Amino acid sequence: MKPMQEIELLATAIADAARRSFGALFENGERYYYCTLYTTGEGHAPSISAWSREALEKEAARQAEDGRLPESELAELIKWSYADSPYCCFRDENFDGVKRLFQARPAPSELEADESELEFGVRLRAMERAMSILDAEGLFALNQPREAICVLVEVMPPDEGNTEIALRLNRAESPAMQAWLAEAAE
Repeated sequence: MKPMQEIELLATAIADAARRSFGALFENGERYYYCTLYTTGEGHAPSISAWSREALEKEAARQAEDGRLPESELAELIKWSYADSPYCCFRDENFDGVKRLFQARPAPSELEADESELEFGVRLRAMERAMSILDAEGLFALNQPREAICVLVEVMPPDEGNTEIALRLNRAESPAMQAWLAEAAE
């Protein structure tokens, strides 16, 4: 199978899983400013994470209860953290089929450097394509205007390529993208 066909096959599966997960999440009616599909540097199957204004306020207040940091400082620290979000790995079971597809592929860690880079690139491009599909469907504008939300595909730990993908998925001048670039970009 050609790389573009592989990317489209993976992107379709990822988009289907992410559509179900984000769709169920968005039923809560909260106003989202951050939605990400993230993976590890090893190229494992992705998961979603998201932050809404409401969730950030609640989580910062909860974490501030121990008195170590004020709520406003905590909110700044966790605002763009996929791992601190209460919605990290939301409905991850929707990705079981994607995990099987990724496991059926050669593991980047088991390949020679050039082949590893190519395989990782296929996985990352498929994730980006999936988020583009969902964006074109209007999924990220369900509870807020599209320009109020930063749609991302991220490698964790953070990678400089995250910013390049973010700029392709979002209008650079949108308020959400401007905030992410100023506060979180690599």
